[in-house]
Amino acid sequence: MSKSGREIELKLELDPKAQDALKRTGAVEGFAAGKTVTKTLQSIYFDTPDQALRKAKISLRVRKSGRSWLQTAKLGTGVMGGLSSPVEAEHPVTGRALDLAVIEDETVRAKLTEVIGEASLSECFETVMKRTVRHLTREEDGTDIELAFDTGNILAGSGSQPLAEFELELKSGPALAVFEAAKVVVKDVPFRFSPCSKAERGYRFAEGRAEQGPAPFFTGPLDLSPGLTTEQAFRDVLRSCLTQISENRMAVLACDDPEGPHQLRIGLRRLRSAFRLFAPVLNAATTAPLDRSARIIATKAGALRDMDVLIDEIVAPLAAKAPQELAFDALVEDLGTARDKATRTALREHLRSRELNTFLLDLAAYTEGRGWLDPENLDQTALLAQPVTAFSAKALSRQWKKAMSYGKRLEKLSIAERHEMRKTLKKMRYGVEFFGCLYPPGKVKPFLKRMKKLQDVFGYLNDVAMAEMLPDLCTASGARAIPIAQAAGFVIGWHEARCQDEWQHARSCWDAARKSPKFWK
Repeated sequence: MSKSGREIELKLELDPKAQDALKRTGAVEGFAAGKTVTKTLQSIYFDTPDQALRKAKISLRVRKSGRSWLQTAKLGTGVMGGLSSPVEAEHPVTGRALDLAVIEDETVRAKLTEVIGEASLSECFETVMKRTVRHLTREEDGTDIELAFDTGNILAGSGSQPLAEFELELKSGPALAVFEAAKVVVKDVPFRFSPCSKAERGYRFAEGRAEQGPAPFFTGPLDLSPGLTTEQAFRDVLRSCLTQISENRMAVLACDDPEGPHQLRIGLRRLRSAFRLFAPVLNAATTAPLDRSARIIATKAGALRDMDVLIDEIVAPLAAKAPQELAFDALVEDLGTARDKATRTALREHLRSRELNTFLLDLAAYTEGRGWLDPENLDQTALLAQPVTAFSAKALSRQWKKAMSYGKRLEKLSIAERHEMRKTLKKMRYGVEFFGCLYPPGKVKPFLKRMKKLQDVFGYLNDVAMAEMLPDLCTASGARAIPIAQAAGFVIGWHEARCQDEWQHARSCWDAARKSPKFWK
C-alpha cells in the first residue's frame, strides 16, 4: 500500500495547556466529530552532508507507529500563513533505514535523485511525540479533516527541545474547510501560525538555534520579482501583513514591550493600505469585512501605542527640562496606571477573543484561497494578470495625487485636514515600501528619505495633539491632582511652542518631496 498526492495542512501553535484542553473538546459546531485516538510516533529525518534536501524544500523521513514503519518524502515543505501543501509520497518500509527504490511516483523519485546526486544520506534528527487524532466530517460537501494534536520532543545529538503543534489535514472536501474547522475548534484560544514545518524546526534545533518565546516582530523588506503578476504581488503583500499581525498579537499578550502594539498597528495599517492600493483589481464585497475588523483592532492597538508615545516620548523627556517643583514622576506614574488599566487591558481582552481568531483565519483563507476573486467582474482576470510593474506605477501615481491635493494648500489646512494628510502620507510610504523593490534602489531611496522627513513633521504634530489631551487622561485626585495638573500644563505649553516651530519646516519638507523625482514614472 502506498500513497502519493498533494497534502493540505494548516499548522497552528498553541499554549500546551490550551492544546491539552482542546483534545478533550466534545461536539464541534458544523461538523460530525469522531472519537479520539492517541498513538506514539517516532520520526527520523535524513539529509545529505550539505543539506541538499533542505535547500530544495524537501523532507525525507521514516516514521514508526506501533510496529510499522512508513517512509515519507515531502516536496515543497514551505509554510505560508500556517498552510502547508507539499506533494507527499508515502510507502511502507521494513525498518529504520531508507529505501528509495520503493517510491512508485516517477516524478518524486526523479526529483530526489536529482537533488541527492551521488551524496550519502544520514540521520539528522528525530522527533518523538504523542499524537491525538480525531476526524471531523461534513456530509453536504464531503469534507473530512484530520485533527492532530502533537506533543513531544525534537532530539538531536544529546539535546532535546519540546514540540507542540496542532494540525488540521484535509483528507477530502474543499481546501478552505480547514480554516472553517480551525475557527470552531480553536474558538477563543490564542494561536500562532506555525512559521515552518517540523523538519525545519528540527534542522534549526540541530544547529543550536533555540526557539524564542513571543517577542515583537519586525517585518523585513518585501522582495517582489518584476516578473510577478499583480495578483501574485498582492498575495505576497498579504502574507507579509498576516505574519506581522499574528506574531505581534502574541507579543502583546506575552509582554509589555511597547514595540509589540507598535508593530501590531503597523501590520494592520499595512494591510489596510494594501486593500486600498490594490482596490482596482479586488472584489470589494469580500475585502470590506476584513478591512472593518482590521480597523477595530488597529483602533485598540493605536490607543495603547499612543499612550506609550505620550509617556515615553512626549512627557518623560521633559523631566530634565522642567522646574524641579513640578511633579513629573507623579504624572508619569498616573499616566502609566491609566495605560495599564484601560488601554492595555482592553487590547489584550480583544486579542484573546474569538473575534480576533476569526479575523486571522479569515484573512489567511482570503490570502491562500484567492478571496479577492469577483465572478461578476469580467475584466478582473486581465487586471490580476497584468505585470506588477505596470500596476505599481498606476497605484503609486493615484496615491501621490491624493497627497498633492493636500500639499497644494498646505498653509490653509485645518487641524483635521493635517491629520488626513498624515494618513495619506503613511499610505504613500507603505506603497513605496511594497513596490520599491521593483525599482532601482538609487532612485527609490531619495524619494523615501524625503517622505520620511515629511512624515516625521506630521507625526510630531499628531503626538502634540495627544499631549493636549493630558488633562482628560490624568486620573489623580486629592492633594496629588494639582501638582500633576501643573506638570501636564508644562508639557502642553512646551510642545505647543515647539509645534509652531516644527510646522514652519512642513513647507520645505513638502517642497523637497514634491520636487524629488518620482521613481515609478
